[in-house]
Amino acid sequence: MNKKTNPIRTTPKVVDVARLAGVSTATVSRVLNDPSKVTQTTRDAVLAAVKETGYRVNRAARNLRTNTSRSILALVPNLSNPFFSNILSGLERELNAEDYSLLVTDSGDAGLTADQMDRLIAAGQADGLIVLDGSITASDVAEVQDNNPSCPMIFACEWVNDVNCPSVRADNVGGVQILVDHLWQNGHRRFGHVTGPAANILSNVRRTAFEQRVQELGGEIRPSWVVQGDFSIAAGGRAADTILDMTDAPTAWICASDQIAFGLIAGLTRGGIEVPTQVSVTGFDNIEMTEVFNPPLTTIHQSRNKMGQQAARSILELIRGQTGNSPQVHILPVHLVDRESTGAAPV
Repeated sequence: MNKKTNPIRTTPKVVDVARLAGVSTATVSRVLNDPSKVTQTTRDAVLAAVKETGYRVNRAARNLRTNTSRSILALVPNLSNPFFSNILSGLERELNAEDYSLLVTDSGDAGLTADQMDRLIAAGQADGLIVLDGSITASDVAEVQDNNPSCPMIFACEWVNDVNCPSVRADNVGGVQILVDHLWQNGHRRFGHVTGPAANILSNVRRTAFEQRVQELGGEIRPSWVVQGDFSIAAGGRAADTILDMTDAPTAWICASDQIAFGLIAGLTRGGIEVPTQVSVTGFDNIEMTEVFNPPLTTIHQSRNKMGQQAARSILELIRGQTGNSPQVHILPVHLVDRESTGAAPV
């Protein structure tokens, strides 16, 4: 009696992928290691063959051979802040498409130092660094770059002035100007501002843009109408307490972030001030809660997903040596989202 024997299943090899896709093994390697160097048609054919054959890349061997980790490290100042989620999503989607992994580290509230960043880069064995935290000094940025010449760095969202480093950011100045103009068109002439952290570059840029635009239009601002905050809901609540003690408060408040605006509106409401009937409030960022908050928040939308995608493309261009000598600054457009937290100035 003849016994049936099961065929021996062999592990698919790169030659099997090449044969099925109708390309050379070198082309398969390029698709898997540097897909930007091949056409989309070839990429599709090779990836379809990879899926059909079940071929798996030996990442450890490949990384050892090429002396790379195929990973990018992102430093985020506060992972609990929902603002950063869409940026990280855009980063991960773009990097995964190019066969890179994203490593994320919470850099904390304290200012980063060169030594801390050196240790994070070494621990992650990263091929590139994307910094979403502008608290590091220009001298520390230069030191990190000198200490890690094979690990290029870019900034996303926040940045540091006077450094030789690309950045991707929203049009913060334009966004604040849009908010002031919107409130001006609704009849408001007295303006207040709740800032972000005092040393934060976004806080300073948005505060300066606010003051300049109000002055250009001929509106009224006072030093006491600029209240210090820190991008948090709690900061908005503290600002509300300050405003409730004012005898002659502004009719419109521009907050440096949506979370500040949430806390401010909640605090004013508890204090008996109606938004927007008695006072208008705006945020900045258009995070997910703005649409369902009560009242829905008027704010500036910045495409955080696109910011993450552009940051990923920029770091990969640096890794591949595809950029020029001068660092690029990508400023992404923003637009107004007019909701129910703003209205006509009270008579």
